[in-house]
Amino acid sequence: MDLLKAMTVFVRVVESGSLTAAAVACDLSPTMVGNHLQALEARLGARLIHRTTRKQQLSAFGQTYYERCVEILGLIDDSERLALDHLATPRGRLRITAPVVFSNECLIPVIGDYYARYPEVKLDIVATDALSDLIADGFEAAIRIGALGTPDVVARPLASYRLVLCASRAYLDAHGEPATPAALTAHQCLTYAYPPRSEWYAAQAEWTLQGPAGRVSVPVDGRLKIDNSEALRRAVLRGLGIAMLPAMLVNADLRAKRLVEVLPGFAAPERMLNLLYLRERQISPKLRSFIDFIVERFGQAGDSAR
Repeated sequence: MDLLKAMTVFVRVVESGSLTAAAVACDLSPTMVGNHLQALEARLGARLIHRTTRKQQLSAFGQTYYERCVEILGLIDDSERLALDHLATPRGRLRITAPVVFSNECLIPVIGDYYARYPEVKLDIVATDALSDLIADGFEAAIRIGALGTPDVVARPLASYRLVLCASRAYLDAHGEPATPAALTAHQCLTYAYPPRSEWYAAQAEWTLQGPAGRVSVPVDGRLKIDNSEALRRAVLRGLGIAMLPAMLVNADLRAKRLVEVLPGFAAPERMLNLLYLRERQISPKLRSFIDFIVERFGQAGDSAR
């Protein structure tokens, strides 16, 4: 016997006033309603309802048991609503990873807006330029430049990640401004040291530029190589050389003329920027909230990541 089902039928019989009405309410036949009621009385060893051909009347025990059944079934309904609410409302801790520059320049400035929209979500952000394995490293989402990962990972494209060649006016005044990409070999070209778990770690030290005549690659070998974009930016501001830096990091410097774009007729190729997450049948509300927010703010339609 399904005890909860029998209790529900019993409550419906009491509240509707007859087995026939209870059968309609429970979408059962009157016979099945009677069977549930008899099985429940047999289990309890007590009469719940005194029934005659004309009327039915709760026994004293039946009244007490009815009140307890209403309480129990109400608690079950409350528990189910709580579970549904938990599934529908984004809440809990979300562990994500993103490149250092994107974290500093794009993600952190909008976190307050995300929290205002989803106050029950907590974020653990690991800012790193190393490639992270979502499963092995325990991340639910990753923002990644370049490589998309494996077929079991969904990639949502974001606005492309642009790089810009720049230097301080002091450096250019002292060493001259290169007129062609080939002229860069005569300059101090400050480079970024990619981490071991990076798509570009084993790449040769060269800069690739797209000009009027097509793509050109220039080998570079300056006195400074560093694994932090912000530190590299500060070195360029100090007049130590020319560097290829993320546009989102130096746009304000270019506007304020603290830095000058070098070879403006030659653009560094744009890199893909994607939001990655595991391909699962059911995405948790907290992850869905983050996906929707990031795509809304930094999707291809906008230029927030530029």
